[in-house]
Amino acid sequence: QVQLVESGGGLVQAGGSLRLSCAASGRTFSSYNIGWFRQAPGQEREFIAAISRTGGSTYYGGSVKGRFTISRDNAKNTVNLQMNTLRPEDTAVYYCAADRTRTTIVRVTPNSYDYWGQGTQVTVSS
Repeated sequence: QVQLVESGGGLVQAGGSLRLSCAASGRTFSSYNIGWFRQAPGQEREFIAAISRTGGSTYYGGSVKGRFTISRDNAKNTVNLQMNTLRPEDTAVYYCAADRTRTTIVRVTPNSYDYWGQGTQVTVSS
């Protein structure tokens, strides 16, 4: 099992940047693919980015590709999401999640992930 805690959310102007972190517990952190999702009020949870267990593979949702970068540091049990060129439509609660399936394939659907953090609010003003 792994426990996840997001941090780094806040208020930022459009065009600005923000860095989110997902801190994980346990020595098994490197066994999990990690994904970032976001959810705005009244909307479905949206895939943002995912990273493989070793960090060798990444995948991004079309709405953020080229603006966001996911990375991980297994020695620190941390996954980060660097968000640049933020837009008002990026406003949402951002969640990190862990996929316990032992696979090299990163997944993009929320139901593919087994463990979730509580989320951190990101608000982008226009």
